[in-house]
Amino acid sequence: MRILLVGGGGREHAIGEALIRDGTELYVVSKGKNPGLARLAKGYGLAKETDVEKVLDYAEKFGVDMAFIGPEAPLERGIVDVFEENGIPAVGPTREAARLETDKAFAREFMERNKIPGRKAFRVFDDVSEMRLWIDDFEKPVVVKPIGLTGGKGVKVVGYQLRDNEEAKSYAEELIRRDGKVLIEERTDGVEFTFQVFSDGKHVIPMPLAQDYPHAYEDDEGPITGGMGSYSCPNHLLPFVTKEDYEKAFETLKATVAAMRKEGTPYRGILYGQFMLSREGPVIIEYNARFGDPEAMNVLPLLKTPLTEIAAGIVDGNLRKAEFEEKATVVKYLAPKGYPANPVRGLKLEIDEKEIKKAGARLYYASLDESFTMLGSRAAAVVGAAETLEEAERIAESAVPHIRGKLFYRRDVGTRGSLEKRIELMKELGREFEPNSC
Repeated sequence: MRILLVGGGGREHAIGEALIRDGTELYVVSKGKNPGLARLAKGYGLAKETDVEKVLDYAEKFGVDMAFIGPEAPLERGIVDVFEENGIPAVGPTREAARLETDKAFAREFMERNKIPGRKAFRVFDDVSEMRLWIDDFEKPVVVKPIGLTGGKGVKVVGYQLRDNEEAKSYAEELIRRDGKVLIEERTDGVEFTFQVFSDGKHVIPMPLAQDYPHAYEDDEGPITGGMGSYSCPNHLLPFVTKEDYEKAFETLKATVAAMRKEGTPYRGILYGQFMLSREGPVIIEYNARFGDPEAMNVLPLLKTPLTEIAAGIVDGNLRKAEFEEKATVVKYLAPKGYPANPVRGLKLEIDEKEIKKAGARLYYASLDESFTMLGSRAAAVVGAAETLEEAERIAESAVPHIRGKLFYRRDVGTRGSLEKRIELMKELGREFEPNSC
């Protein structure tokens, strides 16, 4: 089978690697040439992923049987709709279904309308005075969110990026004047986790849970980034997520797919629920309409079922299974110094791929060009997979010195100490539970 992969980041490198494992003929279109994907692909087209017509031209030129959409921006542009109209099935939601990610107001209103479990209090405002009055009356700390895509960097939370609700009102006013609307939600305290599933519009197949490290610096300090790393556990849970919590979160995602189908907008592709485990249980913070980056790198190396078989099941409405190895994984992203606010660019990295392979780690390229020059975002990721978390973390850590340049990374990603912090936070919130092993 010939599959066109749209996108050229670290997530897409992981997808591409998984697709070719069963002999799939891979073709890629992205705005720049990912050096890792370039080796895997039979053909490579250069175009902005949001230039849907140009991407379609490449798909027809390559004669592909199917497309697999990596990032969210082309989904917002309706790339799946266009491909399907031209007889090319695509893994990914239609423009309307992708609104679960691309339109946060739509997502919250959808959850409320369909009584999806795990929802929380919210309001959408286009009037500054009404917004200010509501926040005053609400009294609890709030979260301020732009309506559209933010790349993980536009959301601001009182008590973190914002000092108090007064600052929240000022930021919300900025967004109303810029975008016309703003979403205000109640703040939920707890620990976040990622739950990704495959869906063909009817069936929903879970992947192992993962936890991202969104802050730039160790001990969860510094600005929010696209994600500096992540980990998963051999039992596919997380230490602070009980089996009951897991089932409740899974029910939220299954109810979401069922409600989308009921409303005439079947959701086909990867659905990613970003959950906050609160004292009362899992609350959905946001939906994403694609694999997480870096969380794709946790689950895809463990996938035993061919990804091409899963992709065919998604587009045919015949999705049956997705089996994963029972191993731990740790992903550590290396980013240019100054990232995310003022990253260095244009400097070349020295990468010893043989030594990284000898260490037992996987290497995924992200924001680099063919000469391994940094383009400004996260540059590369190393992944350790093993029977235990400690061994997976050791493998990833041992690979890092073989990537040299003006880089930084978080040494604490996937360490036992960082997990203990999250367990303690849940206990401080008054939640009684016996931590799962990892």
